Amino acid sequence: MAHELPDQDEDDLTLFHQAVQGARPVKTDRIALSPKKPKPIPRQLIKDEKQALIDSLSDHYIPAHELESGEELLYLREGQSPMVLSKLRRGHWVVQAHIDLHGLISDEARLYVSAFIADCKKRGLRCVRIVHGKGLGSRNKEPVLKHKLRNWLMQKDEVIAYAQARANDGGSGAVIVLLKA
Repeated sequence: MAHELPDQDEDDLTLFHQAVQGARPVKTDRIALSPKKPKPIPRQLIKDEKQALIDSLSDHYIPAHELESGEELLYLREGQSPMVLSKLRRGHWVVQAHIDLHGLISDEARLYVSAFIADCKKRGLRCVRIVHGKGLGSRNKEPVLKHKLRNWLMQKDEVIAYAQARANDGGSGAVIVLLKA
């Protein structure tokens, strides 16, 4: 049983076929674009930068000049006014950022310090706090990172001065660092 079209629908269909009889498909002027390929990740550059951070700080650095002050960490880059260190110790500058090195081994801490100083430099920060701890959790109950941090910071050109933090900023378990503007 075939479905029959009413006469009007048949007339419309005939008229349509007559109207499109000589028609040809329109050619498109559009090009199908494939999605853009993502930019390549410079893996070697990332590895090189990471290695440069590691190499930039040595545990065996022997400073030519540092201020002797017993256990208190004090440092003033050569050519800087002693007033800078005095102001730093009194809390003249507001701490703008800080990191906490508690629980890190020496190699991890060195990387964190390098990356932190580099990030602070990019962000234009001037005064930062680095919490190194008092060494109560170390094998000999001595502050391992405190002494290493002293040497690492002296090797960074960005560091103008540093001093042991005031009691409310971490005391002997932290250091306040003044960076170049």
